[in-house]
Amino acid sequence: MKSSDAILSSKIPVAYIDVRVFAHATEDLDKVLTAARSILPPEQVGTVVFSTSGLTGHHGNPIVLIETRIKDRRLAQAVLEKLASGLNMMDKESLGSEIMRHLEKGNLFLRLSKQLAFQGVFRFSSSDPIHLQVHFKTHTSEEAIETCRKLGLLP
Repeated sequence: MKSSDAILSSKIPVAYIDVRVFAHATEDLDKVLTAARSILPPEQVGTVVFSTSGLTGHHGNPIVLIETRIKDRRLAQAVLEKLASGLNMMDKESLGSEIMRHLEKGNLFLRLSKQLAFQGVFRFSSSDPIHLQVHFKTHTSEEAIETCRKLGLLP
């Protein structure tokens, strides 16, 4: 049992996580899916189904939206723990100092570098990212922040 399991096992405060990423016409769809799946614990990669939707970009270029909702609370917790263990201290400190810009009505919004995630590295990025929306069962910012600390997302 991980240290945070004991803290959170009685009441996992994460309701679900929405994951969204765009695959542009110049990108390999399988590689973008690999990047999105990199946030999952290895033993759960095959259990999470991503859906795809065809979109059209501003200049008529094809774009594929890849998305899933992780509803299993233990899996959601494991995803956040994996993310926390892969983030460097600078990203955690940056998130900590800007946390209120990432929280809204019980949701934590994060953006990860798609290119680095493909390589198994987690870094925050706003340029063509993997979008994560973590929905907490609580709607208070203080409780969401405390949960982020317990999971290791914040220093």
